[in-house]
Amino acid sequence: MKRLRGLIARPDGSTPPGIVGFGETIESVEPDGGADAIDYIVPGFIDLQVNGCGATDVMNASAQALCELCAEFAREGTTAWLATAITSPLPRIETVAATIAEAARARGAILGMHLEGPFISAARLGAHPALNLEPRGVALAHVAALPALRMITLAPELAGALEAVAALGARGIVVSLGHTDASLEQAQAAVTAGARMFTHTFNAMAPLDHRHPGAATAAMLPSPAWAAVIADAVHVHPAMLRLLYLARGAGGICLTTDRVATSATARASPLAAAAVAGGAARMPDGRLAGGIISMLGAVRIMVERAGASVGAAVLMAATNPARVLGLGERGVIEAGARADLLVLGPGLELKAVFVGGRELT
Repeated sequence: MKRLRGLIARPDGSTPPGIVGFGETIESVEPDGGADAIDYIVPGFIDLQVNGCGATDVMNASAQALCELCAEFAREGTTAWLATAITSPLPRIETVAATIAEAARARGAILGMHLEGPFISAARLGAHPALNLEPRGVALAHVAALPALRMITLAPELAGALEAVAALGARGIVVSLGHTDASLEQAQAAVTAGARMFTHTFNAMAPLDHRHPGAATAAMLPSPAWAAVIADAVHVHPAMLRLLYLARGAGGICLTTDRVATSATARASPLAAAAVAGGAARMPDGRLAGGIISMLGAVRIMVERAGASVGAAVLMAATNPARVLGLGERGVIEAGARADLLVLGPGLELKAVFVGGRELT
């Protein structure tokens, strides 16, 4: 049995000193009265929105290429992730879903597919193409049957959306609200119907308006749905990250990267025209197309610029994403959980990564 001693990130956001004993799974978590512990022992991060990385774009990658991303992400501290497909014709989405399903069978770090679209608002497309559909009928049936579909982003104001939220939820698919021009009431009705997350809060939503509150306001209010946010200080200003943190607390937020391929030749349309500029990927007209930050980078920004404690930031980056997907064996340091563990130094530098109890070298 391996043992790690340090400040252990607990499911409540605290970081008391302790000792973790583990093999492939965590076998024990013991208190330690030593006051000299400086390293943090935290669960591996879980990214719920990854469009690609480097030379690999989810929309045109092979299963082998997706599998190869797992090692790259793990070396950054992300030990599990959802491969994200964007709005496209349904036959293209079906092809991508089959590839993701194949990769997920080969690598447990790939938790399945997050489908971002096509059930999104024409008024809040962001970098998506105008191929949006209503979430009902044949289109919904095709999407609901996709292999490995774990999460879908949709706009709750669309015709049939509330019924779709309930139907998808009944199949174990997490519905996240995003790319939406919904009112506060429409967003809250979707949460009541079973939506469990808000996709990249503030982005591809109506701005905060004190007279006409929308989905962003719903994400900031107390809610059973987590507010996912891209904490790169580009998609969302640090002051707004701080405001969201003060409004929802660590227990109500998930960090995501919305990461995209950085090689222009690797990107699938419509992101092929995007270029890295100013800390993110942007379209030629300046619209944001995705993130380039790692989950560890997002944790650092929440700590250094949004005022979160290390334990709170880890809760947002590991524990809450696991809770969104109903994965009790991930995202926590508890006996019986997977031994996906990170050792972070006092400056949040990554010192060691364990995946299933095996240390990466």
